[in-house]
Amino acid sequence: MTLKSNPGNFFEDFAPGDELIHPTPRTVTEADAALYVGLTGSRYALFSSDTFAQDCGLESAPIDPLLAFHIVFGKTVPDISLNAVANLGYAEGRFLRTVYPGDTLRAVSEVIGVKENSNGKTGVVWVRTTGYNQADQEVLDYVRWVMVNKRDPSSPAPAAVVPDLEPAVKPSALPRPECSASGFDFILSGSPFGFEDYEIGEKIDHVDAFTVEEAEHQIATRLYQNTAKVHFNQHEQASSRFGRRLIYGGVAISLARSLAFNGLGNAGEIIAINSGQHVNPLFAGDTVFAWSEVLDKAELGDGLGALRLRLVATKNHPCGEFPRLDAQGRHLPSVILDFDYWAAIPQRS
Repeated sequence: MTLKSNPGNFFEDFAPGDELIHPTPRTVTEADAALYVGLTGSRYALFSSDTFAQDCGLESAPIDPLLAFHIVFGKTVPDISLNAVANLGYAEGRFLRTVYPGDTLRAVSEVIGVKENSNGKTGVVWVRTTGYNQADQEVLDYVRWVMVNKRDPSSPAPAAVVPDLEPAVKPSALPRPECSASGFDFILSGSPFGFEDYEIGEKIDHVDAFTVEEAEHQIATRLYQNTAKVHFNQHEQASSRFGRRLIYGGVAISLARSLAFNGLGNAGEIIAINSGQHVNPLFAGDTVFAWSEVLDKAELGDGLGALRLRLVATKNHPCGEFPRLDAQGRHLPSVILDFDYWAAIPQRS
């Protein structure tokens, strides 16, 4: 019998230096953007209104950077994380070019690290992924690391290679957004607050909440063409540690970012990802809350600034007291996401 189906890569199949060119390219459409709003409730004006975006110097409402990120991420799943236990974290992410409806995205990854876990059944794989548009221009890049099952637990462990990653994207290395602050309308945007209104150390409870529905999660993850078994295959996940499917971590990020509109409505454009952890699992039926902390600020010039933000999402735990770590410095069981990123924001002046 000829084997034509692809079982995906297991931990033993990865080696530092490998280049993975991922199928299949995906043309992003206005329908994708509308469905993304329907699945996340995102309200950031720049990505909602052509006229608002045009007043800011763009040709039309661009694709939300997180939607572009999820689509590029989804390209990588069949090669990197089809046999994953969990996606563990992100670093060194940069959003390099505006993506518009009609652009076609593809992805290429380089394996930059591997390390077998002590149980001998799984290992961690680090990859640097770059997303390109139809003109072969880089639109985003990032590092992620994922825990992947071994095909054969008795196979020998490879030499461990753990990459040395920057703790944060330096302000001098931040991509400059293509939009202009001069036409930004602080009334229509839904928030009166600009760059100068936020202080380092300030914490914001985003107040609102979303309950995650199984059907919505399934649609969202399929929208990104993410085929990881942990999100779809209940027959297989019934025998896993949790006994049920995990909600894709990108859904948690997008829901938390949507909630962050209430308090950070003008900081809609993500320009860099410093780090991110999915620290506890999220399941259908859980309710997501979120809060943010301003970690740093940077001038971008021409009326724009950047806020470095810690976005913490919880499940079934309102965020009025800003839950994150316990007395021993460990994430609380209710925390599902600890996400450190830079967002562009206009200055009121």
